[in-house]
Amino acid sequence: MPSRHADDLAFAISLVERAGALISAGYEQVQRIDRKGPRDVVTDVDYASEAAVISAIRARFPDDAILAEESGHQRDGASRRRRWGAGRTWVIDPLDGTVNYANGIPFFCVSVALVEDGRPVVGVILDPLRAEYYAATVDDAATLNGRRITASAKESLADFVISLSIMGRGGVARERRVQQAIRIPRRMGSAALAIAYVGSGRFDAFVGNGGMSPWDIAAAGLIAERAGATVTDLRGGPWWNTKRRGPSLSMVAAPPAQHAELLTLLRNAGITVQSRR
Repeated sequence: MPSRHADDLAFAISLVERAGALISAGYEQVQRIDRKGPRDVVTDVDYASEAAVISAIRARFPDDAILAEESGHQRDGASRRRRWGAGRTWVIDPLDGTVNYANGIPFFCVSVALVEDGRPVVGVILDPLRAEYYAATVDDAATLNGRRITASAKESLADFVISLSIMGRGGVARERRVQQAIRIPRRMGSAALAIAYVGSGRFDAFVGNGGMSPWDIAAAGLIAERAGATVTDLRGGPWWNTKRRGPSLSMVAAPPAQHAELLTLLRNAGITVQSRR
């Protein structure tokens, strides 16, 4: 049976393609870089990508709400404030991995998700340089360029390559404790794309103990989940939480057979949820 969200998925794919074309055209030609925080930057391409996506959504679905990283826009078509999580909301990260992009490092993506009545139901991640798009709906399998994908089938945590990003004081020491139990960690600079990689088995797992916002995880978490990974927050609870808006979300995505073991490993290493201020 086709997904009941097939039309919204096709539209989301068109959105990331539109944004991806702008991002690819501007790669290594960034004209403006502004600081958003001590470690975060935003470029003119972020703004152009987001504007293109919002314009297309407004034209097609004028009554849908939008939550976008750079504008913080979260209103319905009549410009009335809507309770976050109610109805339909498009959640957009126009360029995840901006620091990589601004420095010519080819690991970044566009992320678009549709949240309906409090949960992500459509998610698309585009890596524009590789022309790879990850996609999923809540009632169908995850795909990479239209082909079904599945999470890692490795049997031992000791063989895992994990996207590991630990925040907070003593984070490096805690990462070393985790590293002793796995093959190797990686920190890539784009949470959304790294989580999507869990869906295809390129990463065996993803661990982020905070600092993420809804637009970082909305699409990618759904993709990893529909690819067969178990996805939770660092405490083992639901990974999607409409009560939290700021950069305070955590995520652990791993194959079901190793997810609990990984949570225990993180707990024993003293890794707790951290918020980016």
